[in-house]
Amino acid sequence: MVFYFKARPEAGDYTIFMGLDKYENEELIKYGFPEDIWFHVDKMSSAHVYLRIHKGQTIDCISEGVLEDCAQLVKANSIQGNKVNNIDVVYTPWANLKKTASMDVGQVGFHNSKMVRTVRVEKRINEVVNRLNKTKVERKPDLKAEREAANAAERAERKLQLRDKVCYILFNILPHFVARALIRSRDVLIHELLLCTYHDNNFLDRLLKELVWDLL
Repeated sequence: MVFYFKARPEAGDYTIFMGLDKYENEELIKYGFPEDIWFHVDKMSSAHVYLRIHKGQTIDCISEGVLEDCAQLVKANSIQGNKVNNIDVVYTPWANLKKTASMDVGQVGFHNSKMVRTVRVEKRINEVVNRLNKTKVERKPDLKAEREAANAAERAERKLQLRDKVCYILFNILPHFVARALIRSRDVLIHELLLCTYHDNNFLDRLLKELVWDLL
């Protein structure tokens, strides 16, 4: 089971989601998207909360309002963190999550600790948590199938981009190279004709006669 939430409307169309338990967390870790940003209460047990940003965006694009939504949601879903004030919430891109064979189910580390950011949450804001819970939707998604479909769509998009690039080269760039090559060939031919004429005054007359015979 995965729970989906909508971030504050004024921030745009952003989806926040989290797994029911560590087994769903494991699947979310395995089949995440490059656009996913992972949130967790630092040094405490909590839900794994994800924010899916838009394609082309980075972690720097997250607004303060959306960041507050994610931080409040992850705090509210931490048994210990929900009871205390002034906690830290860490967040990082999904691609930075590191999973090894020795880790327990749902446990995760980081490839690069410098890519992990921290936001301080002074206290629970019920207004934010209640608003998010009103948008809550439960689903049983096939995370593997969703990831495979996204991969297929990305491959198709890359093929289209490659096709467009090849067409652009063929119809816009290649003709210029061909024209330049023809000009170079013409210049070489003229140079050779001039050399032949220099050494043989009758060369051009003979060449013209041969061309006329070829045309006939």
